[in-house]
Amino acid sequence: MKKLLLFDFDGVIVDSLELYEEMTRRCFEKIGKPIIKNHEDFLNLFDDNFYEALRKRGVDADEFNNAAGLIAPYADYSKVAPFKGLMPALRELDKNNILLIISSNSLYAIEFILSKINFNGSFDKILGADFMLSKIDKINYAVEKWEIPKDRTYFIGDTTGDIKEAKEAGVKAVAVTWGWHTKERLKEEFPDYLIDSPHELLNI
Repeated sequence: MKKLLLFDFDGVIVDSLELYEEMTRRCFEKIGKPIIKNHEDFLNLFDDNFYEALRKRGVDADEFNNAAGLIAPYADYSKVAPFKGLMPALRELDKNNILLIISSNSLYAIEFILSKINFNGSFDKILGADFMLSKIDKINYAVEKWEIPKDRTYFIGDTTGDIKEAKEAGVKAVAVTWGWHTKERLKEEFPDYLIDSPHELLNI
């Protein structure tokens, strides 16, 4: 039976931590809210929903996204690459399942990166920051639109925020350990699956 596989983008599909942190820092500086003092400050933004984290820190999401829209076209995407072994796993999963991207990143950045790494196939839809800010809302939208029950819907993420939102949406939470948050940090949220390599995605 088909499964609905919802993938976070940064930290799950591509290794973009250095670039994303740099761009986020520049966005905050551009809008006069330099709230990132160190690397841990950046990672803490993903303990819950990213945009909720911004709100709690006094940052307007629309203002942030407007700044991101100005900065994104000039980013150095040469720093970004897919994680080893992920592309073959995605091609295999695409044979019998529905694959989507659900991300806090912009549609522009995601499409540009996928084009750059020659991977424009497999995903039926990209739901980025331009669509909805809440990943819970995006998950619920995908479940309704593709008519796949929640017990056959999986959200694959790399941060504690991803796991929390998957659980709140009532779908299976899959935590990958090759992304931004450590394995120990992810384990604290008790995901349904905790996997260490892309090949393990074939077994969920």
